[in-house]
Amino acid sequence: MTGHYRLDRIDVKILAVLQRNGRITNVELADEVNLSPSPCLMRVKKLQQAGYITGYSAQIDLSKLGETLTVFTEFTLKNHRQIDFARFQEALEKVESCVECHLVSGGYDYLAKFVTSGISAYQSMVEGLIDRNLGIDKYFSFVVLKTPFVKQQIPLARLFDERD
Repeated sequence: MTGHYRLDRIDVKILAVLQRNGRITNVELADEVNLSPSPCLMRVKKLQQAGYITGYSAQIDLSKLGETLTVFTEFTLKNHRQIDFARFQEALEKVESCVECHLVSGGYDYLAKFVTSGISAYQSMVEGLIDRNLGIDKYFSFVVLKTPFVKQQIPLARLFDERD
């Protein structure tokens, strides 16, 4: 389905439940959203085909894996042409330790989140980016000392209600 699929309240409920528990069975999902299993499955397939559901994954507790370092980095580029943004984004997407990248407004251009094995791994990665002459003017690093909480779910019902 390449056309636009308009969400209704049941679709939003389905997305909210799947966001909480991607391993839920179709029968359990149907029960939670007050549908019979067949129409529920059809809706899930439509949501997947329309691109609302982009995949399913496991949430990993990094602290169980040993020492890791999370760093948020602000990048400012020297030039602001589309080609400069595209080149930087393409390079950053190939960096395995970059888990998020956002083009932002304000005093810098990008906010990126990196998860590495430590400060030396992070610094080597950044130096590698600079050596590649990607047009980085300056960067600022913010090392995460503690993460009091991370919310995995977006408040879909509230966002959907705000649009109506």
